[in-house]
Amino acid sequence: MRRTLDEFDDRLWIRKEGYQYVATRLGEVIASGMEDLIERIETERKLRHVWHWLPDEISDFPFETWSDMTITVAEPDAPYRPVRRFESLLRNTTTIRFLRPEVALMDLCFDLLYQMVGEDVEMTLIDRPKCHTYFHTTYPRRSSEMMQQDNFVILEHDDLPQYGTGLLDRCVVVSCYEEDSGTVYALIDTDAPAVREWAKSAYDTYRASARPVELEPSTE
Repeated sequence: MRRTLDEFDDRLWIRKEGYQYVATRLGEVIASGMEDLIERIETERKLRHVWHWLPDEISDFPFETWSDMTITVAEPDAPYRPVRRFESLLRNTTTIRFLRPEVALMDLCFDLLYQMVGEDVEMTLIDRPKCHTYFHTTYPRRSSEMMQQDNFVILEHDDLPQYGTGLLDRCVVVSCYEEDSGTVYALIDTDAPAVREWAKSAYDTYRASARPVELEPSTE
């Protein structure tokens, strides 16, 4: 500690006042820069493992947009952390628009999704045809009931991105779904206006070219 203080003193970053050391104006500038650097390193650390999932548009946003993101990653001892995070966000919304909503169809979320449709929450889900087939096969009775509700719309599209994009009332979520393992690797959520503007534009683009799903009624 003494060597560090002496070095700071030699650099005129601190000065001694009585029994205490205080930062000089030069030291305050250095400290502020170090705080910024530490924040950037911490943000890089949390983004490192999901960077390859991020849409190019998000990676082009300013650093401040990245630092405001909440990133929930699955761990070996907590594989459902991203799904549980999404479930908590789902409980506080009245409108759901989602491209590739695999995270919403996971077992931990589906019961809540079914309940919310019955409570007149507006939902539009756009996914690949085979995902809707799996959804209908796995939950035949409930999926048929949901599709009969005016507030629940499912559409399909053949050329969706590898990530999911959801617009909830208060935030945007980006889900990183691994198709081979059938797991949600990570969930990113943010209320940054720039991300919401991007997500809405992307949703509207795919919504315009999506088509209705026609599935045969069945029993669960």
